[in-house]
Amino acid sequence: MKEVELRVAVLRRDVLDTQAEELAQALDTVCGAAEQADPVAREILGAVMPTLTDVTLVERFDALRAIASAEALLPLGRLLRRPRSSPEVRERSSTDERLLATSRSGRVLTLGERRALARRPSRAALDALMRDPHPLVIRNLLGNPRVTEDDVIRMAARRPVATEVSVEIARHPRWSQRSRVRMALVQNPGSPPEIAVPLVRLLIRPELLQVAAAPDVPRQVRAAAAELLERRPPLAGKGKTASLPQ
Repeated sequence: MKEVELRVAVLRRDVLDTQAEELAQALDTVCGAAEQADPVAREILGAVMPTLTDVTLVERFDALRAIASAEALLPLGRLLRRPRSSPEVRERSSTDERLLATSRSGRVLTLGERRALARRPSRAALDALMRDPHPLVIRNLLGNPRVTEDDVIRMAARRPVATEVSVEIARHPRWSQRSRVRMALVQNPGSPPEIAVPLVRLLIRPELLQVAAAPDVPRQVRAAAAELLERRPPLAGKGKTASLPQ
């Protein structure tokens, strides 16, 4: 397991095993430092992000949300704030078979066939599955060693994007740690706000400025970017150079 994936696994274990009050205090400290552009805190927070979309941890984060509210842990509360999905994100249409891979005879492949195909090292097979909306196919595709970062960015940026596809990318321990992938998810109007808004907290200043000014990005995502810009420390003055991106 690569270092970044190991980090995500360790953070997930900590989320599961640490006492809720202790975890809330620790995450609040990390969130506050990340808001101030601390690079170590932002890296830690990035490793926590995949757990936010883990359905097995919903109750855990509900408990942390309650603690943040009761104890006025404001940075943690901002991370766990529940944004409302826009109608276009909430509504799900039936699967468009034109997006599904087909056999040589033109028959639409079954889900099992597409899942198996997503594990193969064939470039042609991978290209045929890039538009597949099923999360199990996307999960296998993201784990295929032949898939590149550019492939994942195309999937994350595709419009319209299936909610399930955004979720699978955001929870993947490897691809969720790539800044270009995060940016593609944040900028896609079809990404659920419950994914896009927390990811905003990992963006650096130029990315925040871009998101805050993008007219096609949902209002609440733009608002989150603008809010975070206000909380970031000022840039180094004229004649000084900031050592790290903010």
